[in-house]
Amino acid sequence: MSERVPAPGDLALIEALVNTLDIEAGADELDMADGRARFGLTQGEAEAARELRESLRATLLAHAGHPAHRATTPLGELLSRAPLLVAIDADDGSASLRSAADEPLLSRVAAAIAGSLIEGTWPRLKACEAPTCHWAYYDRSPAGRGRWCSMAVCGARAKMRRYRSK
Repeated sequence: MSERVPAPGDLALIEALVNTLDIEAGADELDMADGRARFGLTQGEAEAARELRESLRATLLAHAGHPAHRATTPLGELLSRAPLLVAIDADDGSASLRSAADEPLLSRVAAAIAGSLIEGTWPRLKACEAPTCHWAYYDRSPAGRGRWCSMAVCGARAKMRRYRSK
């Protein structure tokens, strides 16, 4: 859907998860074994992944200054189910976040958000304002005010609708 470069680092995981649903076409990659395999999910874990995806989408819409697309479980509530531990490597002293729970995707998302908070990149991951899209994208604009996943598609459609309404 988007011609944008993928999100940096671990935010690419969140971007990829949110973008498993093509709202306009109604196609959900989590319905397919290959789509679930990308995230290490079984068919039984797909529903929880959908709930996480839509909570992430609502948060990314908020990053862009838009209301939630629908009622969702608050992201903080979901992430509280995936506590993280700080692991220190005895050899080199490096630190990393590790899951303290049995929900690998949820823990990976929590670790990605924690890392991006430290890097200051979390607020730049947004969702397109177009109601038929809501595709996740990383806003690399200097002012951080991007509104659409693609200026060539969603941005052009919005501008054309605004022009025609005049």
